Amino acid sequence: MEDFRQTLRVRKEKAVLVGAFLPGSSNDDLMELTALAESAGAIVVDKLKQKIHSPNPAFYIGKGKAQELALRVAKNGADVVIFDNDLLPRQIRELEEIVNVKIIDRSELILDIFATRAKTLQAKLQVDLAQLEYTSPRLTRMWSHLDTVTGAAGGPAAGAVGGIGTRGTGEKQLEIDRRIAKKRISELREKLEEIDKRRVREIDGRQGLFKICIVGYTNAGKSTLLNALTGSDALVEDRLFATLDTQTKRWVLERGFEVLLSDTVGFIKNLPHHLVASFKATLEEAINADLLLHIIDISNPDVVKQIESVNTVLKELGCSEKQLLEVFNKVDVVPDISRYEMFQTLYPQAVSISAKTGLGLAELTHAVLEKCKGSLVVLRIKCSQADGKIISFLRANGKIIEEKYDDGFVYIEAKLDRHQLPALKKLNPQELTIL
Repeated sequence: MEDFRQTLRVRKEKAVLVGAFLPGSSNDDLMELTALAESAGAIVVDKLKQKIHSPNPAFYIGKGKAQELALRVAKNGADVVIFDNDLLPRQIRELEEIVNVKIIDRSELILDIFATRAKTLQAKLQVDLAQLEYTSPRLTRMWSHLDTVTGAAGGPAAGAVGGIGTRGTGEKQLEIDRRIAKKRISELREKLEEIDKRRVREIDGRQGLFKICIVGYTNAGKSTLLNALTGSDALVEDRLFATLDTQTKRWVLERGFEVLLSDTVGFIKNLPHHLVASFKATLEEAINADLLLHIIDISNPDVVKQIESVNTVLKELGCSEKQLLEVFNKVDVVPDISRYEMFQTLYPQAVSISAKTGLGLAELTHAVLEKCKGSLVVLRIKCSQADGKIISFLRANGKIIEEKYDDGFVYIEAKLDRHQLPALKKLNPQELTIL
């Protein structure tokens, strides 16, 4: 049989999509899988759906459907079949023998997309780790060559795989590959831990500022909003997972009051757990935020499921109890006004915007400012008149209510964000009282 596993990219290939729906699952029209496949560069030529009571051990779908799938693949000249389910290695192998083209499951497709999007060292390491953690448990049946015996017992000829230095006699290629994968996983984790330590130091350096993180479904407009609010130049493309790397920018809400605004990798339904684990460092921006902005593409017909998916991932990250503000984006292209009004009723605190046109951004800024000011405290401070650092800090980061000079000292009453207290205390005022 042809070794389809040598090339996992699906770019510019004709794809047939398959969705098998268990009892209780939503029998949708594979909209998200279509978007994922197109985001990977594939051309969707056909779709096949089936309701099943339980996965078939050999094919996941029924044997009859597998044979129908083979006919559809041949008819459309497809190069790849993409399942909206996670398959076992045996199922992939059995399907490829019947269909005679490459079979990719949902997790593998997402990993493929992530691999093409990774630009920075951290993103590349995270993708490598996620791919290895996905494939290493599946080595047993994924590739037929892994049964090849190597070493003294299995490869006596010169140049045989293994040879001198191979652990044990007659070691299988499978065992070699497993050891290599295990070692590589360990190396990647060590490198990512070093990046995590640097990120922790970065976060510690932001103690004086209110931290806001943009979360949301992929392609909801997070990067567009970041650019609109901060004047940054984050990559914006109309495709899933256009960016994987977190960006953090300063956002001035009003004179003398600024916050840190970060975005995150987009969420999707059934985000693979190994991806959540591998991208932990990136998603920590949400974990450490004081406020989450949940950006919702209100124009998307699948918006309800997208909201549920984001809430599920936030719960997995331990962020479900954090302060959150819903933001309805793309209101300028809403196809159904009555449906939009229904969502306004369901989420009365949500702010409606268009990050692309700038509509509603002033209202969003005001709503965020109100959230931030909810953490303001009133302080009474005594410091030397010669200590200009404290006075400058309060003027730049807070609001001075009253200021009196007496006998070489300054007595100040001011409003300051609670999160900036540690930075103020480091300046060592003689007296500091929270009123």
